[in-house]
Amino acid sequence: MKYQGAVYRPPSEARSLIIQVTLGCSHNGCSFCPMYAGEGFKTRGFDEVMADLKKARVEYPHVRRIFFADGDALCMKTEKFLPLLEAAKAIFPECERVSVYARAENLLSKTDEELKMLKDAGLGIVYIGAESGSGEVLRRVNKRETPEDIILAVKRAEALGIPASVTFISGLGGKELMREHAEETGRMIAEMGASYVGLLTLMISPGTPLSIDLAEGRFQPLSTHEVLDELETILKYADCKKDCVLRSNHNSNRLVLAGTLPHDRERLLAQVRQARVDESRLRPRGFRGY
Repeated sequence: MKYQGAVYRPPSEARSLIIQVTLGCSHNGCSFCPMYAGEGFKTRGFDEVMADLKKARVEYPHVRRIFFADGDALCMKTEKFLPLLEAAKAIFPECERVSVYARAENLLSKTDEELKMLKDAGLGIVYIGAESGSGEVLRRVNKRETPEDIILAVKRAEALGIPASVTFISGLGGKELMREHAEETGRMIAEMGASYVGLLTLMISPGTPLSIDLAEGRFQPLSTHEVLDELETILKYADCKKDCVLRSNHNSNRLVLAGTLPHDRERLLAQVRQARVDESRLRPRGFRGY
């Protein structure tokens, strides 16, 4: 397969067939994100995508999962996205699900009927970067979405049978908004009812607007112990009413956590507290990376 530009996918899609249906990110304005820097956004044509699907059919005898890239492919209009799902199902009848990155605004722009059609055509999970439960943090990093938008989008997807996997970034509020970021993120996790939550830790990439804020003293990053303090607060406030699988196994994290909220919350909190006094429980700093 030939890909255009940098290609990213969620960790859980490591073994999936990746097909680019869009190029870049339709927003591409978050101050912390280096993923599509300098790249324009484009929707690929049906024939282009079909050619990739047919080529992949020749190269791969069995495809269990497909990930439609790039950054928020669900921004495509339903009348263009639906035929791609139908084509993937026809070419790969053994495929169990198709997944996609999505912004909250992508989901909110579609009707319930449209989302049901996409689900029936094979859309099996949406990956949403919430980043923070704090409206002020989201405003400062130019997310262009509110906590209310994100909560509503996740609730709608889940209610219609489309599981949501939502990521948050520890340390995104810096020292100034550490407490607000942690408390509001925990509250959002508790309220939105996502099937999955992934926790990442902020790594500031050179050339991003956030790196300029850091250099000019407008942003103060958290220490490892402050990240652990923040993580403890997030877990304390994440009083989920339905099962939510939580992971912090991304390469950016020094502490790896795995459990299901609310059942494993006390165990996860104990692991955080143990790591605070025993750094042997943390990944070495050099192992961190995107």
